[in-house]
Order: sequence, then C-alpha cells, then structure tokens
Amino acid sequence: MTAPGSVAATEVVGVPAVGEQAPDFTLVNQFGEPVRLADFRGRNVVLVFYPFAFSGICTGELCEIRDNLAVFEHSDAEVLAVSVDSKFALRAYAGQEGYGFNLLADFWPHGSVAQAYGVFNDRAGFALRGTFLVDKAGAVQFAEVNGPGEARDQDGWRKAVAALVG
Repeated sequence: MTAPGSVAATEVVGVPAVGEQAPDFTLVNQFGEPVRLADFRGRNVVLVFYPFAFSGICTGELCEIRDNLAVFEHSDAEVLAVSVDSKFALRAYAGQEGYGFNLLADFWPHGSVAQAYGVFNDRAGFALRGTFLVDKAGAVQFAEVNGPGEARDQDGWRKAVAALVG
C-alpha cells in the first residue's frame, strides 16, 4: 500500500518487508525511560518515524495522532513515534503539544534504529517519514516511507490497523 506522493517501502533499501519480523530496539522516551519494541508483543504497534520535533509537517502529523489516539487504543495498538532528537527536546515537544504517547529518542548512536528500518537519510542526518504497523507477533504488516517534505496519508495505516483487528 502506497499513498500518493510516498515512496513504496520496497523502493527504499533496508526497509523490512511485510511479513518479516520487525527489528527489535530499545530507545528512551521523553521521560528517559527505556522502551523496547519486544515488550509490546501481544499488542499491535504503530511505529512512526519523523524527521524532527517542532517542525511543521511533523507537528501536524503527530497532532493528528494525538487527536485520534482513541482509534489506536480501541485497536489495541500502541503508538511509538521515533526521531533523532534528544530525550530533552522530546520532553519539551510532548509537553508543548500534549502528546499522550511515547516519543522515542534515536539520538545516539545517531539514527541507528532509523537505519535498521531503512529510513535514515544519512546525508541530512534525520529519519524519513516511515510508518510501520507491527502485529502482535512482532511481524511487519504495513510499511510506507515518505520523502522529506511529504506529509503522509494517515488513512492508509489507520485502515491497516483496523484490518488487523478485523
């Protein structure tokens, strides 16, 4: 599934294919608490990579998630948003915008989790807009990558979340 203006996940090198196990990771959230993907086994996870906190498109996308968080919660899906920002920047960002979900700092080693998911722009030093739906068994069920400056169409992965629930 690819939205207009997005890059098919199969066109980006290193992006996990649908059906593959999602690469596990541990990152700290905006409160400095470790968050490990494998700890969410038994729940669906919407993994949202975004370039930077406080940037226009990213803020709009994350605010849409914030405003529709109940949709994900009703689908037994945890939202994990990942950027290369530090936990300190993410704490200020979450506080300013009222985000009630984990913002994860892929700060050091710089962008290592984004690299594992094939969404790290090494020339610019940030993550592309990668969206991955990881099912309860840890397998990727949806993967989409948007280039810099291209907002993602959130309806596609909302439908993918709904399809997992049935």
